[in-house]
Amino acid sequence: MSSLQLSGLASGFDWKTFVDQMIGLERSSGGRMEAEIATNQMKLTALSGVETRIGDLRKAMAALDVDGLFEGRSATSSATGWSVSAGSTASPGTYAFNVTQRATAAAWKGAAGLGASITDSADVSGVTLASMGTALAPTAGVFTVNGARVTVALGDSLQDVFDNISTATSGDVTAAYDPGTDKVTLTSGSGPVVLGSATDTSNFLQALRLSNNGAASTTSSAALGAISPTATLSGARLPAAITAVDGSGAGSFTLNGVSIAYNVNTDSLNQVMARINASSAGVTASYDAAEDRVVLLNRTTGDVGFALSEAPGGLLGALGLTTTAGASLERGKNAQFTVNGGPVLSSASNTLDEKAHGVSGLSVTAPEASGATTVTVAADTGSVRTKIDAFIGAFNSLQSYIDNQTKVTSSNGKVTAATLAGNREIQNWTGQLRNAVFASVPGLSATLSRLDHIGIDFSGTDANLVVKSASKLETALKERPSEVSAFFRQSTTGMADRLEALFTSYVGAFGTSGLLGGQRTALTKTNASLTQQIADLDRRLEQRRSQLETSFIAMEQAQSTIQQMQSQLTNAFSVGTTSKK
Repeated sequence: MSSLQLSGLASGFDWKTFVDQMIGLERSSGGRMEAEIATNQMKLTALSGVETRIGDLRKAMAALDVDGLFEGRSATSSATGWSVSAGSTASPGTYAFNVTQRATAAAWKGAAGLGASITDSADVSGVTLASMGTALAPTAGVFTVNGARVTVALGDSLQDVFDNISTATSGDVTAAYDPGTDKVTLTSGSGPVVLGSATDTSNFLQALRLSNNGAASTTSSAALGAISPTATLSGARLPAAITAVDGSGAGSFTLNGVSIAYNVNTDSLNQVMARINASSAGVTASYDAAEDRVVLLNRTTGDVGFALSEAPGGLLGALGLTTTAGASLERGKNAQFTVNGGPVLSSASNTLDEKAHGVSGLSVTAPEASGATTVTVAADTGSVRTKIDAFIGAFNSLQSYIDNQTKVTSSNGKVTAATLAGNREIQNWTGQLRNAVFASVPGLSATLSRLDHIGIDFSGTDANLVVKSASKLETALKERPSEVSAFFRQSTTGMADRLEALFTSYVGAFGTSGLLGGQRTALTKTNASLTQQIADLDRRLEQRRSQLETSFIAMEQAQSTIQQMQSQLTNAFSVGTTSKK
């Protein structure tokens, strides 16, 4: 049976080719619909290109519709290292600044030598290097005295080290600790004490603040005992007990009106300083290990002080940060400067603003060193010109794109229409845009109410905008900035609002509606309908093909049956004729 599906096997008629031709003829309408879909898709792509370029022009126009843009000022310094800026209220001109003194920050310095002595007795046999409590922790290793190498370990007592020094130098150098001054003295019986070598591995000499002085004896340069900034406050070797706390060890003090809490049993000095630094007190706290004291530094410069307050027996007193405990104020300095050779002016900050020098809108920051500079303030035409050039470029891009997508050309008698050639709405936009940018702005001066009044015009050979007179544009921006601003930004009738009204009609407020959005929606719906029609047509043709093939197969079967019967009859009659002979 399957052999009968071969076209024309029994009938001799190539019915498969016939069916293909019949289906092909009926499918021709589908091809036309597919071509229409492709054309519509090209239109959608072209419309998207228009929308993109309208968006670019819209952004370029918005960049010109900014407060203070045309009144902007630029400021330059004649000397390096200076930071200068000028606002729109700054008057153009030159200003000679001479800074004779920079502003510095005030410091509240706590009492030095804050930590307790390493021991109360001259007997240091019970003081190990590991527990000695110096600001710089000693390390194990080797150090040199008068050329002799002395080996120390952290478990050694300070007396062990003294004995090792004496042994290594054959008794020439002796060491002693004075509990009254909290210092160590090395004494040589044969000449100057010479400390250290390039091969030392222990910092013992540095930890004890010992250095060469060319004499027969050398003494620690400062008291050795120091507080521990990492230990809890109760065990930080502070010289006085902190008693202004509750039963849990919690207390507080105020710094510049800001309350700082602490707990002597859980907080270390480092944690309290971090709390100060993170607060709104405007102060940076640090520990000076060399001087063994706490220092508070104002974050702002100028001759201003500190406001500290706490109950008697509090942490500030224990840290030596009260006047009775020996703290002192290192006053900050105000910047001293002159402008254009005038009287000496003062500023708490090194950034000299209009409040300090009186020049509206001008800010000058002096470099690290005092000095002089000449600041030139001028109209900031550069940034405005950049934005105007961007606007011209976006306008020309949109105009050229629409022209290319809507044009009809003829060559050698052949007419070629661009994708949007029949779209009169889009085609008219170029003229509308040209009219909008070149129309005069009512209410302005007769000499600055049109685009060509500021040196911008059409090229003359096409619809593109160009800056025909850079000098005219520069002059307008420098001498008449408020009028140029009104030309672009005047409410309703200025160029920005005129163009925005067109943009809204073209693509809507956000580029999703308007005339263009309606066209895109219509094309999209048309393509969806055509796609569905093609699918329906293909489904019907598939059914039609199946019906035709079934009919022709039945024909082949009938033809085959007839041929078989005819053959049998022929054979039967042939046999009968032979017998008669």
